[in-house]
Amino acid sequence: MKNFINTISEMRNYLLLWITQMISGLGSAMTSYALVIWSYTQEDSALVTAMLMVCTYAPYVLCSVFAGALSDRWDKKKILLVCDALAALSTVVVLFLLKADQLRVWHLYIINAVSGLMNTIQQPASEVAVTAILPRKHYQKVGGLRYLSSSINSILTPIIATAMLGLGGMDVVIFIDLASFVAAFLVLLLFIPIPCIAAEQGKKENLLQAADEGIRWLQKNLGIFHLMLFLAGINLVASMYNAAFPAMMLSKPNAGELSMGVVNAVIGIASLVGSILATFMKTPKSRVRAIWICLMLSMSTENFFLAFGQSLPVWCFGAFLGWVAIPWMNTNLDAIFRLTIPEEIQGRVFAARNTFQFFTIPLGYLMGGWLVDQLFEPIMASQDAHSLLVRCFGIGKGSGAACFFGVLWVMGIGVCLLFCRDKHIWKLDTSAQF
Repeated sequence: MKNFINTISEMRNYLLLWITQMISGLGSAMTSYALVIWSYTQEDSALVTAMLMVCTYAPYVLCSVFAGALSDRWDKKKILLVCDALAALSTVVVLFLLKADQLRVWHLYIINAVSGLMNTIQQPASEVAVTAILPRKHYQKVGGLRYLSSSINSILTPIIATAMLGLGGMDVVIFIDLASFVAAFLVLLLFIPIPCIAAEQGKKENLLQAADEGIRWLQKNLGIFHLMLFLAGINLVASMYNAAFPAMMLSKPNAGELSMGVVNAVIGIASLVGSILATFMKTPKSRVRAIWICLMLSMSTENFFLAFGQSLPVWCFGAFLGWVAIPWMNTNLDAIFRLTIPEEIQGRVFAARNTFQFFTIPLGYLMGGWLVDQLFEPIMASQDAHSLLVRCFGIGKGSGAACFFGVLWVMGIGVCLLFCRDKHIWKLDTSAQF
């Protein structure tokens, strides 16, 4: 009990930040979930819905390197507060457009791009802030706690958002989002000190020199760079999955909004179970092996059951297998990054990671949405009722997305096998021990 109390005391500032950001994240996730449903019902297109996330992630690819340089030079707390405020302002704009009955899908593209830009600037500052306020010996707990909050949000988002949409419509969902933002903003402003680190107090570099430093560090540390490329391949498959998932769940006659919410809730439950386990599990002998095994389990299960399953229980079983190990993967990934990258340039390197690791996400959303709408749905629509493809993936709208999940199943396994023998990645086990 004494050790537990000491741990809570040492992690106080981080835990306060974590709890309030989790609540704020729940509000934002509810709004995003409701807007995905709204946009799909407006246009009935996987590509139109996928473009929401393309606009969100495009700033990561285009601006992340410079955002990291700014993050290392500016006060972290001010960055977090300003970015949160501007992102909340974009939500207010959605509310006004909705109340005036003027909200259109293209409005959401612009608003998502603005929110994505704020996240691009905020994310490296947030990573460095966590390093600054958290004792080194507790780095192992960060990944588990992050996925704990993510899993709780995954469970509650479809449940609360669907209930609020039914009871009060989009207005209530956005009001909850804004209320959660205000609470998190005030706690960060008044109660969480974030100390400055050396990079903020040292010599001044111009923006290009500072941005280039993160890239040059990666060129000298190929293990981290190759690990980012491995995750970029995983993100390509995952983003195509995310583009196809609403199209299948909202279109299949035996699915719908309720089924989509149930599967998302199961994903949250799986992440919650995995997060609890990850928080208390001991450090593995090989972090790299733990990461690879977790990703192979995820890539070889969920897409398979979504592709060939024809009922909600089967989809839920696949979702649980696909997500239960991801928190353990992220726990070890987070520890490798924090223990390998020097603290004074973490903002720049984390920002470079956003470019190299996440550039495949907008590409995957575009490809996934286009392939479902223009290739796989037409192929399935042209099939005879007794064809092999129909027996495997079903019939009617949504069966094309199911067929696409079969392709993603093969792609995900292929990415894992491609990187499993990368010697530079495996060398990280010796540099990330503690």
